[in-house]
Amino acid sequence: MKAKLLLIDDSEAQSSQIRLTLERLGYAVEWASSGVEGLKLARSSRPDLVLLDVVMTDIDGFAVCRWLKMNADTREIPVIMLTVRNTVADRVEGLNIGADDYLPKPFQDQELEARIFAALRVKAAHAELKERNLQLETMLHHVEALAITDALTGLFNRRRFADVLKREFAVTKRYKNTLSCLMIDLDHFKRLNDLFGHDAGDQVLKEAARRIQTSLREVDVPARYGGEEFAILLPHTGKLEAYIVAERLRNAIRSAEFNFGGERTVVTASIGISGNIDVPTGHADDLVKAADLALYEAKRQGRDRAVLFDDRTSLPPNSMR
Repeated sequence: MKAKLLLIDDSEAQSSQIRLTLERLGYAVEWASSGVEGLKLARSSRPDLVLLDVVMTDIDGFAVCRWLKMNADTREIPVIMLTVRNTVADRVEGLNIGADDYLPKPFQDQELEARIFAALRVKAAHAELKERNLQLETMLHHVEALAITDALTGLFNRRRFADVLKREFAVTKRYKNTLSCLMIDLDHFKRLNDLFGHDAGDQVLKEAARRIQTSLREVDVPARYGGEEFAILLPHTGKLEAYIVAERLRNAIRSAEFNFGGERTVVTASIGISGNIDVPTGHADDLVKAADLALYEAKRQGRDRAVLFDDRTSLPPNSMR
């Protein structure tokens, strides 16, 4: 594919000669007869390279180059300045405002071709480097996501949950907000694996995770804590509100029906609930430990229920559910 060049020069005679030379070398060439027209064409046609005369009647090449390099749409286009002004000061000024090269007139066709080829080669190298950096950034994001995500369920893993827990607990202590934690355990999960196999167990875990995720707010933080256990952080949520969330999650999990080997199966969950009110002088991990104790109490009471830490025999009335 031909490289597309934009020649900005207000001298029609010189421009015609340069255009013929460039077209003979295999380039597609557009011509702008003024600086203003050149700026418009550069934005609209997005050439691969600009050849820019310094001395023009409307605005000089230095100003045109400065505008090209200031505009986000054109700043990556290499600019070769062409001029009869060949002082060191002129060359330095052109390079300082962003020109990629400076070619004094008159010039040989071979030199012009070499300068264009070199500028296009540098542009291609920059584009390749940019693409590689983008690929590397994407790969790093992917690796980072893998490091904090449970592969089976797509939820955060325990490591990520621990990091978020420390941050949220610190914010809660500083600003005196409420924070609740839910620990969820799928009931009799080992027996399900033994009866129907680990593929069935994986299916149950994925569906439970999906229902948990879709039943929460964006600010809530669900994670697979380990095995058949899930942990959830509920920022700005008191224990009684957390109980309502827990009941919603428990019912969502219970309403999922599975068919393994022609046998209809329903899975229930036990949930322990704690709030930062339960550990006013404790550490972040104590919030999880309190929810875990409430979870054990839910199992002791017969499973398929949500239990509040330190209030395990007096659940809120049905109107709260």
